[in-house]
Amino acid sequence: MPQTVRGVVARAQGAPVEVTDIVIPDPGPGEVVVAIAACGVCHTDLHYREGGINDEFPFLLGHEAAGTVESVGPGVESVAPGDFVVLNWRAVCGQCRACKRGRPQYCFDTFNAAQKMTLTDGTELSPALGIGAFADKTLVHAGQCTKVDPNTDPAVAGLLGCGVMAGLGAAINTGGVDRTDSVAVIGCGGVGDAAIAGARLVGAHTIIAVDRDARKLDWATELGATHTINSAEVDAVEAIQEITGGFGADVVIDAVGRPETWKQAFYARDLAGTVVLVGVPTPDMTLEMPLIDFFSRGGSLKSSWYGDCLPERDFPVLIDLYRQGRLPLEKFVTERIGLGDVEKAFETMHRGEVLRSVVVL
Repeated sequence: MPQTVRGVVARAQGAPVEVTDIVIPDPGPGEVVVAIAACGVCHTDLHYREGGINDEFPFLLGHEAAGTVESVGPGVESVAPGDFVVLNWRAVCGQCRACKRGRPQYCFDTFNAAQKMTLTDGTELSPALGIGAFADKTLVHAGQCTKVDPNTDPAVAGLLGCGVMAGLGAAINTGGVDRTDSVAVIGCGGVGDAAIAGARLVGAHTIIAVDRDARKLDWATELGATHTINSAEVDAVEAIQEITGGFGADVVIDAVGRPETWKQAFYARDLAGTVVLVGVPTPDMTLEMPLIDFFSRGGSLKSSWYGDCLPERDFPVLIDLYRQGRLPLEKFVTERIGLGDVEKAFETMHRGEVLRSVVVL
């Protein structure tokens, strides 16, 4: 039978979110009901509330989550009731042109649950990134569930569902960072600091953190930065070049996603170096640069979508590294809050006071 549970809903653009009753249907073919244990408060959820993604209100917010499979629909064999899972918004189809070319990280037809969760009056909800996990339970496609070690703290495990995976993957998967590289990361919030942690994990010899906030630079140092640059005080490009012997970094990751920070990343890299854009620009942003600069510097200019990850491949390995003490994911959990604290957490996040607030159920 359908279940009525609590969920955090954004009813209108810019309006405060509210905790209200929502209805979860029984899982249909290929679907799974997951009891949520923890869900991180990500900036993408605030974008949904502000209408920055689309206008398909009301939204059931939350997507960076871990929990336990409660029930499965017909045909589901990948997970079973009782499995501890991290939810992901890239359930690859295996059939599109990207998947068939062996590039499933670029899948063009990812899966979501076919049925809709609703308000108690029958109004259909739009789940954030196809998940909707600021709730006691949610309905997702089975491919959105990745089994990991059940002994892991859910508040930590769920972070792989979005921001931390985006940053780690930007460094390791997209940027291809290894121990021979120098790396600079512009923007040291949750995603940028995850890129720093990823660069440290693979042994990059020089890891430069760039931000305008001294507190964020302290966080970056804790997570592996070997050098810090306060770009409110000095020219970031010149400082990166000075640290790297006048050449620039081998890989520069823009975790902000603005034209000015992307230009910094471009000019702060070594000749034939790599720029990775993982910060998300808004649709109105434009970039104007001399074309000769692109031609004369060589190298690679890449964007990183969800850290170019494959959840089935990456999540279990990263959880194992965390449990071995080699990847300090717990440092990203700044505070643990309840469902009713999401609106306050948006304000705290907007002020840059946390790496992650995590709703714990």
